[in-house]
Amino acid sequence: MTLTPEDVAQVALLARLRVSPAEVEMFTEQLTKIVGFVEQLNELDTSNVEPLAHGVEVFNVFREDKVEPALPRAAALANAPEHNDECFIVPVVIE
Repeated sequence: MTLTPEDVAQVALLARLRVSPAEVEMFTEQLTKIVGFVEQLNELDTSNVEPLAHGVEVFNVFREDKVEPALPRAAALANAPEHNDECFIVPVVIE
């Protein structure tokens, strides 16, 4: 597939890019080469290749969730700058 300068100018317009006529010519040449490389992939036999969502194996690295007892209130409030023995006291954000 060969791209035309009009194709490149249209893509630049859609991407809201301002390109000079010299840049359009340069990008036309470069993008035509890139499309040519991608077209080479169509020549490969991929009938025995399983489709992938990722190029590498992905697995969960988080630990299993376990239900554990909550912190006692006194321990949770121990390092709070301000508290009233029941909850944290924070500055008013909305007046």
